[in-house]
Amino acid sequence: MDRLEAMSLFVAAVEDGSLSAAARRSGVPLATVSRKVSELERHLKTRLLNRTTRRLTLTDAGHAYLAACRRILDEVGDAERTAGGEYSAPTGELIITAPIVFGRLHVLPVVTEFLAAYPLVDIRLTLGDRISQLAEDHIDLAVRIGRLPDSRMVAIRVGSIGHVVCASPAYLAAHGIPRVPGDLETHSCIAFESLGSPATWTFAVDRADLAVPVRSRLRVNTAEAAIDAAINGVGLARVLSYQIVAAVRSGTLRPVLREFEAEPWPVNLVHEGQGRLPVKLRAFLDFAAPRLRERLAHATW
Repeated sequence: MDRLEAMSLFVAAVEDGSLSAAARRSGVPLATVSRKVSELERHLKTRLLNRTTRRLTLTDAGHAYLAACRRILDEVGDAERTAGGEYSAPTGELIITAPIVFGRLHVLPVVTEFLAAYPLVDIRLTLGDRISQLAEDHIDLAVRIGRLPDSRMVAIRVGSIGHVVCASPAYLAAHGIPRVPGDLETHSCIAFESLGSPATWTFAVDRADLAVPVRSRLRVNTAEAAIDAAINGVGLARVLSYQIVAAVRSGTLRPVLREFEAEPWPVNLVHEGQGRLPVKLRAFLDFAAPRLRERLAHATW
């Protein structure tokens, strides 16, 4: 039995919640995962998992063994990275994730500069608005927009961005400019679902949050679609400030209700930060953080 492989499959099964999910993540047949975990239990002479048709649960022995497996696998990975030179020179692959629009507008340009400066490092950049789990998804670094929950992750703040309500000059000329949040009740709105409820938008009024009912005549699931619809005069859209810099500068969109904007959201570079960082990650953090701060400082109108 390859004990390290069996440990890895056991950990994957626990983290992914099922043997089939562990098989998909590891790229091995389900039967192999099941057999390896069973062999591990026979070797240890104890049951690690309680299996039902719906889920896996850890036994008491399984809880203790899971912690040991994670520690051992981390140490093995650390040893391999040291042997491979990742702690002596920037080399190897970095896996980075970022929100779609922010990643395209700001992270990708920094990544291309970094690749030119560090020819021995390769980067896999995944853009998506789903919050990925760094350890489970094998991600080295994530760009996160918004308040971070308490966790063991290390966060490096690179700036902040705010919510903005905007519309085309033609729409505002035809329907009037909202002066206070309550005016939105008489307007057509475009809801970008990732930013919250399509039925209410929240503003800061007298140092308190005020939820204002809105009529979402159009609901979309990407910021680009919301912005395009607003430019085409469908109604008022609420997006993040950096997403409409070009449109505002070109005059195709106009921000409104600026004095009622809620507190800006922080933008952070997030990584696990446990133990010694590989040089490739440390090099990217040192390279990217000041450049992203500068880009966000100029991402206004």
